[in-house]
Amino acid sequence: MHVAHTATHLQGGLVSGTEALARLAEDRVDHRFKGLPPDADGLTVAELTAQRRNLFTDGFTTPVLALSAERLEHNLALMETYAARHGLAFAPHGKTTMAPQLFRRQIERGAWGITLAVPHQVRVARAYGVQRVFLANELVDPAALRWVAGELAGDESFRFVCYVDSVRAVELMDAALRGTARPVDVVVELAAGEGARTGVRTEAECAAVADAVAATGTLRLVGVAGYEGEVPGADPERVHAWLRRLVALAVDFDKAGRFAAAGLDEIVVSAGGSAWFDAVADVFAEIPELSLPVMKLLRSGAYVSHDDGHYRKVTPFNRIPEEGALEPAFRLWAQIVSRPSPGQAFANAGKRDAAHDLDLPFAQVVRRDGVERPATGVEVTSLSDQHAWLATAPVADLEVGDWLGLGLSHPCTSFDKWQLIPVAEADGTVVEYIRTFF
Repeated sequence: MHVAHTATHLQGGLVSGTEALARLAEDRVDHRFKGLPPDADGLTVAELTAQRRNLFTDGFTTPVLALSAERLEHNLALMETYAARHGLAFAPHGKTTMAPQLFRRQIERGAWGITLAVPHQVRVARAYGVQRVFLANELVDPAALRWVAGELAGDESFRFVCYVDSVRAVELMDAALRGTARPVDVVVELAAGEGARTGVRTEAECAAVADAVAATGTLRLVGVAGYEGEVPGADPERVHAWLRRLVALAVDFDKAGRFAAAGLDEIVVSAGGSAWFDAVADVFAEIPELSLPVMKLLRSGAYVSHDDGHYRKVTPFNRIPEEGALEPAFRLWAQIVSRPSPGQAFANAGKRDAAHDLDLPFAQVVRRDGVERPATGVEVTSLSDQHAWLATAPVADLEVGDWLGLGLSHPCTSFDKWQLIPVAEADGTVVEYIRTFF
């Protein structure tokens, strides 16, 4: 059902988005975009793409972040298959990439829509034609709410769902939305536990929030949601237990007739970051039959690029290898600019270029004279704003001028440092450029 709906939107409701995406290719390459060849200034992105330049030999300057074309496609296909196999609708979290070209590819690969976190991100998605948005956050800003209401009024096919987690928030939303044409769909957010991030702490409070929603004419309760990644001391047992609480909340709400709003044709039950989607699949498979069909909505976002650090360690595919494996698609290329001692070297990429909030980058390969080899004996020990500090063991063969390929940890803070990211095939041929909007 959800895939068929998506196809309809791709053929119809995303026409303006297609035009907007096409205009990205008309943008001119210039000083705004790090790492691109200086002699490409003035070319459009489409013209530069058509040249199929090589990342290593055709003028790209370091540091430069690249995505692997093959691994990107592999990851998109794997999660499409996983969601379909487990009967899950999929709204990958767009805050990871903020890249409308990748949003489109995710939707083309069966995604129900895109998850986002703040109003600016929703505006980006709408500018590029995204027809279904799940806002995994509460929205109480009057200006943003009125803008959402305008989008809903102007486009009957636009679907928007957001969290509520307090009666106060319901009151603020209702005040901002009075007089609007369509109600805003909301899900009650169940907190992952005491001391967790946002969300309602108890089932009794959840009921009070739901009652407050029902008392408005501006909001419509469509389901329940939360984020299992915030479960304190998260392990399989605790995560499964919390997910069962979430499902029980949906069941209790349904028995109490809380999903009887006019026009509602499905109940939304949503969870799923990038570390526990196997648990989500397990527990959501147990959801009993309710008064309406249930949309089991998964929201994992980091899978697109995956990584060489945090998500390599925590991905559920480590627990379920028979279902496949994601592949790290990012590599940051830097150049060795100083070799002051046998035990130390410096590369020209730092905090402005590389994610560093979870792990430091990982030295993976060295390129010299067109030959690539493992970065044996090279370790990143620190980052300055524009330098990577490297410890070099006696076995390290590293010279000024070498290119150093770095693996990264945490996709969300990798994408946000680069506005235009080359997508390169295994031989270095750049076949696409991904534009981000942070």
